[in-house]
Amino acid sequence: MLSRVNQQERLSKNEEIKCFIAGFIEGEGSLTVSIKAHPSSRFGYYVDPEFFVYQHESGKRLLEMIQELFHTGRIFPKPQNEQVLVYAITARESIIKKVIPYFEEYVVPYSARTETFYLFKEICELMEQGEHKNPKGLLNIIEKVYMMNPYGKGRERARPIEEIRERILRDYMPNIGENR
Repeated sequence: MLSRVNQQERLSKNEEIKCFIAGFIEGEGSLTVSIKAHPSSRFGYYVDPEFFVYQHESGKRLLEMIQELFHTGRIFPKPQNEQVLVYAITARESIIKKVIPYFEEYVVPYSARTETFYLFKEICELMEQGEHKNPKGLLNIIEKVYMMNPYGKGRERARPIEEIRERILRDYMPNIGENR
């Protein structure tokens, strides 16, 4: 029989689920910021913060639990491998209001990827401030993106940062007479 002390120390069922999901996310989740080329984008590229969790289709219930926790996002088959399911939150508002606070409370204190999380959070905050709408701010964000996950599974970004920097600055010339 549990003593009163032990009963008081037990987590609620809701807290147990949140802690379990935090561990699952640490192993199977991903915070990423994509840099996407787009011809109608003001500077030729835009940045897109995203949160993903991957799981074989046999574990769909786990992804549904995460979706229930966040009350947002969608589950879909991974392109080129439909036996793997993806739970994704791509709306920046949901990432800022739901994902980041959850990570700060349940994941980051135990994570091996704390530095990546804080870069991700900083990028989202800069975007909320509109920094991605000017060339200097966008370049600052992109530099932070390239700093994320430096040891990530041997993958490199599709484009060298110099190529992106050159395209963003191509049509940007600071007003030289501004300080006169």
